[in-house]
Amino acid sequence: MKKTSTRLQGLHLHFDPLSGIAGDMTVAALVDLGVPEAVVTGAVKAMKVPGLKVGFEKRKRGAFAGLGFVVTWPGMEEKEEGHHHHDHGHDHDHDHDHDHDHDHDHDHDHDHHHEHRDYAEIQRLLKRASFSQEVKELALEIFDGIARVEAKLHGVSVGKVAFHEVGAFDSIADIVGTAAAIAWLEPSSISSTPVVVGTGTAWTGHGRVAVPAPATAALLRGVPVRAEGQGELTTPTGAAILAAVVDEFGDLPPMVLQGQGYGAGTRELADRANVLRVTVGQPVGQALPPSATEVRLVQANIDDMNPQLVEPLMTALFAAGALDAWVTSILMKKGRPALQVSALVPEARRAEVARAFFQNSTTLGVRQATFDRVVLGRSAARVPTRFGEVAVKVAALDGEVLGATPEFDDCRRLAGKAGVPVRRVLAEATAAAARLVGGPRGKG
Repeated sequence: MKKTSTRLQGLHLHFDPLSGIAGDMTVAALVDLGVPEAVVTGAVKAMKVPGLKVGFEKRKRGAFAGLGFVVTWPGMEEKEEGHHHHDHGHDHDHDHDHDHDHDHDHDHDHDHHHEHRDYAEIQRLLKRASFSQEVKELALEIFDGIARVEAKLHGVSVGKVAFHEVGAFDSIADIVGTAAAIAWLEPSSISSTPVVVGTGTAWTGHGRVAVPAPATAALLRGVPVRAEGQGELTTPTGAAILAAVVDEFGDLPPMVLQGQGYGAGTRELADRANVLRVTVGQPVGQALPPSATEVRLVQANIDDMNPQLVEPLMTALFAAGALDAWVTSILMKKGRPALQVSALVPEARRAEVARAFFQNSTTLGVRQATFDRVVLGRSAARVPTRFGEVAVKVAALDGEVLGATPEFDDCRRLAGKAGVPVRRVLAEATAAAARLVGGPRGKG
């Protein structure tokens, strides 16, 4: 087990659910990152559920060595053999191999003669447990997400949602373990890349359902997802964790990386390593909203307009929502010189930008096309110079800072105030910005 350090605390936490996410994988990834095992095992023990035991084991999935979270309880093998793990439905970790970290969702078919715990009982267990209020609140928030979704799907009250025995033991271990690990990390903020949910169908206690399963889909409402991989890759427990803790979905923001951890599932996947990666790092500046990956090109050729009107046209295009705009000199038929005016526009602002073309130029029409973009993660930072602070735009790929560019308007303003050439302020700001650039530091 790797050494733990408080240097991991208070940083930005990022999830990479490229192979989906499940509760056991989340706990394992956070411990592999560096959260002490005792944080998780102690929290589960504090629930005082008779016979419930948890531990960790090394696993290799694909080319990656990760950690597995193992949950055991009395009579587990007999229960599993009799019900093939179908009682807790969504076996992300596709536990038909009868491994120990069953994921998870909780079937509510009362025809099964299983002992079960309803949500009201789990709430009482959590409230009586001897861990911190922060752990209680986060665990209750995650459980509450699942219970509310299941209650709506199955037409029962939230308190009566039943977690059958397999699901109850797993859910308590996974959710309490995750809550304790995140509370220990005390992250300043949490992000996640879009969630891979899988494809095809999954078995639940209610029969075959399309992926994502109904509870998973309900929990991920408003979250960007990707339909990739084989079978069910994101479970309701995993979805509930992300829904409860993630502040922003998008690329890994620019940051100085301090560590990473891998939580391994129980089966091998054909097209990807069945691991959940988590990373932590010190953010570089304030993360900016993710750039649109699909944009419209709105364009017009203009041969009968006073060139002095180009500047107000460009101003109007940006005011209307253009992400970028430019002018190119072209030759049209019969050798006539002309201008080609182009603007890149998010879909939502296409009509406003077209209107700006018509109101501020002589064109009779615009043409449009859709383009896909690959964009870097961006953040806004400030760097000191002897003339004052200058705003800097930071760009990063997978968290690694590739470049940092000073805002020219800031440099011009400070130069005017100090009575020095702009290039002097720009040179100092560029040198200060260069110190932000560098690869990931530290190992997980």
